[in-house]
Amino acid sequence: MGIKIFMFSFMLTSILFIFLYIPARLSIPISSFRPVTNYYFNMTKPSKAYPVTFAYLISASKGDAGKLKRLIPALYHPGNYYLIHMDYGAPESEHRDVVEFLASDPVFGKVGNVWVVGKRNLVTYRGPTMLATTLHAMAILLKTCRWDWFINLSASDYPLVTQDDLIQAFSGLPRDTNFIQHSSHLGWKLNKRGKPMIIDPGLYSLNKSEIRWVIKQRSLPTAFKLYTGSAWTVLSRSFAEYCIVGWENLPRTLLLYYTNFVSSPEGYFQTVICNSQDYKNTTANHDLHYITWDNPPKQHPRSLGLRDYRKMVLSSRPFARKFKKNDPVLDKIDRELLKRRRGQFSFGGWCSQRGKHKTCSAFTAESYGVLSPGPASRKLKALLTKILSKRNFRRQQCK
Repeated sequence: MGIKIFMFSFMLTSILFIFLYIPARLSIPISSFRPVTNYYFNMTKPSKAYPVTFAYLISASKGDAGKLKRLIPALYHPGNYYLIHMDYGAPESEHRDVVEFLASDPVFGKVGNVWVVGKRNLVTYRGPTMLATTLHAMAILLKTCRWDWFINLSASDYPLVTQDDLIQAFSGLPRDTNFIQHSSHLGWKLNKRGKPMIIDPGLYSLNKSEIRWVIKQRSLPTAFKLYTGSAWTVLSRSFAEYCIVGWENLPRTLLLYYTNFVSSPEGYFQTVICNSQDYKNTTANHDLHYITWDNPPKQHPRSLGLRDYRKMVLSSRPFARKFKKNDPVLDKIDRELLKRRRGQFSFGGWCSQRGKHKTCSAFTAESYGVLSPGPASRKLKALLTKILSKRNFRRQQCK
């Protein structure tokens, strides 16, 4: 009887997990929340538009306020949208520090495309609350604004290209392309992740704690095939809509399954897209991140430093992780790749006066829609062309 009661409450928790889709109240560094279609107050709505638009989720936890305050200006562009979520486990003072930092910048207030989640989720490492936060952010951004691709990053990530470079490189890609690193060869993960069941205390408690293991294991699924891969993705708007408001039951079925799965962000989107008849042939098997691991690999990737700089640049990837706070290699990336001075935004046509030093100095409505991509854009475009070439793209599809 005790097991039956436990399983009933267990299933109820899983079902309630769906309601994490409901958009939360936002703390916004402008006077009040408003649809982002009204870009400017006291300005004429720009007639020019950018070729593509990105919607970012930037996740942070305790101790990440300093990283966020450096990452956001490095990643910022007026044509994109940014939603920042700081884990409930972080002190309120850190959350307030980030909000005040954003509120103090006139560009963020003028454009109105950066938001901070006010009602924060408690995120448990290796638990499904991390996946819930990502889906929650997608729901908010789908409801709020128009964009082409959704990108999830953490405060420990950093861009290796300017946003003008990224926009230019992606402008020629099919809008249904999804960059999801995936594999059906789970190896040790079949027994260590596919069979065990866990409960994430973050689903029902405000006290931070580790995931809890259920003694009884389950058999591997037969209704769908499991896939695994990187937690860092670039998702098309169409696939994001499928995951949030799906016109068939697969995303919801898999969400219930992954509620009790260890490290669900490393398998949910992979398993959804590879089991979907509509989307399984839209996958580029790449996460567009430069990441290195120890040998043998540990639980977390290596922290990148100056010795990794050359390989990062040669990889032509737009993002890298993970970095320690204010590591010297970030100064080198700012200086040589992003053309960014301390306290300024990364270089772009929207804020450049096209002077000798090509610095990001000011923003006016007339500059909106102007792109000034650099050499990194050509390198990234070459990488994307290689990934999406007919020969490589077909081989990368879900097996």
